[in-house]
Amino acid sequence: MRMSHYVLPAGMLLSACGSDPTPTAPAAASTGRSIRVEATQHRLANGLRVILSEDHAAPTVSLCVTYNAGSRDEPPGRTGFAHLFEHMMFQGSARVGKGEHFILVQANGGNMNGTTNADRTNYFQTLPSNQLELGLFLEADRMSALAVNAANFENQRNAVREERRLNYDNRPYGRTYEVLLETAYDNFAYKHSTIGAMADLDAAPLEAVQAFYETYYAPNNAVLALVGDFEPDVALKRIRSYFEPIPARPAPPEPDMTEPVQRAERRATLEDDFAQAPRIDIAWKIPPGNTPDWFALGVLGDILADGESSRLYQTLVKRAQVAVEVYGGAQERRGPSLLTLTILTRPGQDLDAVERELDAVVATLQQKPVETWELDKVRLQTRRQLAQQLQSTLTRAVLLAQYAVFYGDPLYINSIEPKTAAVTSGDILRVCRRYLTPDNRTIVRTIPSSRKQKP
Repeated sequence: MRMSHYVLPAGMLLSACGSDPTPTAPAAASTGRSIRVEATQHRLANGLRVILSEDHAAPTVSLCVTYNAGSRDEPPGRTGFAHLFEHMMFQGSARVGKGEHFILVQANGGNMNGTTNADRTNYFQTLPSNQLELGLFLEADRMSALAVNAANFENQRNAVREERRLNYDNRPYGRTYEVLLETAYDNFAYKHSTIGAMADLDAAPLEAVQAFYETYYAPNNAVLALVGDFEPDVALKRIRSYFEPIPARPAPPEPDMTEPVQRAERRATLEDDFAQAPRIDIAWKIPPGNTPDWFALGVLGDILADGESSRLYQTLVKRAQVAVEVYGGAQERRGPSLLTLTILTRPGQDLDAVERELDAVVATLQQKPVETWELDKVRLQTRRQLAQQLQSTLTRAVLLAQYAVFYGDPLYINSIEPKTAAVTSGDILRVCRRYLTPDNRTIVRTIPSSRKQKP
């Protein structure tokens, strides 16, 4: 189970368990205190949701604007638009020149970036606290008046082409995950990758790109999270002055995330000109994030493949010595998710035999409850990850905004640890039997190309 997570300055509290409704964990994993993020929520007249989390530990502020727009919102023939705007949003707006966003933030001691996935797109920056108004101005200007013109579109379409060549088409296993999605999912929303098809971007008219911006880049389709060194009343007043004049737009359509039940195992094999060793990727369909079964599957994924003490590492890498690397876990998606495993095998291995070793490990988990120490390990790992990652005001801002978009509740962040701690060995046994079945899985084998020239 992969989570984003932080230390405990003013914006975070360590609460006594006596006043916190946290399920009691076994003694080995219990510390008597829980990690919490404190935040207040506000809504502007135009629908923009605002989350404020005050923290005066350092003279910095982190600002994240997350839009309810991801690759799941793209129809067939229009893939790659959500990711394209991750690039377009730095190309200038009404009062900010092309590329000037980077220059202004960096010249004032800050940093910034943006990311896209299937379920959302976000833009963020960390600045000295006396430059908060700069960050608000930059985000509001591109939310209200981005320069979506032919020159910027063509420039960034070329940038995406290069990104695709670098990260997908010309690197080992670059296409594997795309094929896994294409094979595992039936619903187009999750069936295609975030970067999209170059043919779709090549064929896209400027009017379609402008329409995407007008549809999704609206205040009522966004969340602004601010974490750091600020006075809440002052910060909220400034946020209102910059963002409230931006008019709301009609709510975008909600994508249909229905995924039919898978009735039989699915397989695909692809040759890779850059791979040096065979790789096996497995995906089982599982429920969306923030559900009881998803948390149980998250713990199961860690028991299977997180670290050298995991069952698959001990079996495939240490004992059988058929693999050099094993990793995976439960993906957190707003719709039907996947529990994925990746096995990088040793050259020359019988891949059928490797799969039989995997099947034996899964079968054991379906027959016998996991050990107490394995549950304790995952609970403690989750706590450590939270404590480490939530030190960052930027991580807090990103997660508060993301969870507001995903689940309508930014403070879901405080339920990750107790919900993980509540998972029992009986839960693990149940979800393993229900979801980790052959009929519910997809297997993709990536094989070094037979056409590859020998050195």
